[in-house]
Amino acid sequence: MKICIFGAGAIGGLIGARLAQAGSDVTLIARGAHLAAMKRSGLRILSGGDEAVVHPRCTDDPEEVGAQDHVIVTLKAHAGPAVVDSLQPLLGEGTAVVTAMNGIPWWYFYKLEGPWQDRRLESVDPGGRQWDGIGPERAIGCVLFQACEMVEPGVIRHTYGDRLILGEPDGRRSERALALSKVLIAAGFRAPVRPRIRDEIWVKLWGNVAFNPVSVLTHGTLAAIAGDPGTRALCRIIMLEAQAVAEKLGVQFPLDVDARIEGTAEVGEHRTSMLQDLERGRPMEIDPIVTVVQEMGRVVGVETPCLDAILALVRQRAREAGCYPA
Repeated sequence: MKICIFGAGAIGGLIGARLAQAGSDVTLIARGAHLAAMKRSGLRILSGGDEAVVHPRCTDDPEEVGAQDHVIVTLKAHAGPAVVDSLQPLLGEGTAVVTAMNGIPWWYFYKLEGPWQDRRLESVDPGGRQWDGIGPERAIGCVLFQACEMVEPGVIRHTYGDRLILGEPDGRRSERALALSKVLIAAGFRAPVRPRIRDEIWVKLWGNVAFNPVSVLTHGTLAAIAGDPGTRALCRIIMLEAQAVAEKLGVQFPLDVDARIEGTAEVGEHRTSMLQDLERGRPMEIDPIVTVVQEMGRVVGVETPCLDAILALVRQRAREAGCYPA
């Protein structure tokens, strides 16, 4: 099985390194100083007090790699439309594209039974660029539960998490999904194939849609936001609005909103990825995490007034910082 990690930063680098250690045929697509460091000295993984150096095959040119069995895209979701052309050399007749990103994926309505089947989401896929250029039939969903940080080029610190969940848009336990699950498990991940991948996507998004933008506005950690009665209450309202949108789409939540907030609080003094992006002047994942929920609410006829307000504020903050387009 040929596997390519496209966008091998912190999370992608961890996945790629573990696959390489397990003997998989894996190639990492990276760029800049990070790629140069991996070529020069290998990829160093710091995890739980252990340190490993791996020398995976890596390049910035997909033409060198050719068609793959699985392409695991670990870019920030807002970068997806811009790399459709770059992905083309990796796509063979049966290539699966695994969307290992935060937020709602561009293929969300593909094979979703009901009145909105095959609807496209403008907020995460402007003009349907990924839908047309990749094809939703290639998509395998993936929900990540790892915390990683690139501390310097070629060096990744893995803080916690070894679980990632896979799932086909139509719920099948397909051969391609099961084969990838087996390889990831052999590399040390917990990687089940679940029949309701959209439920899994929403459970993770549920916390992010509220805590991420609130963290940008307050600069608070998860523990600080959950521990303050005012910001905790605001997050709860936003999460309930998002839950109403999801349930209108048929999503089943396995826990209630207060249990989900407690789970977020237990992560502790963690700065959200959206806040880290603001602090580092990087483009922020506002659209795939927040804007898309607003768009879906409009589609299904569910009002989201608190989410709308927090979205307006976080967009303005991000624009002022140069981290979101005008």
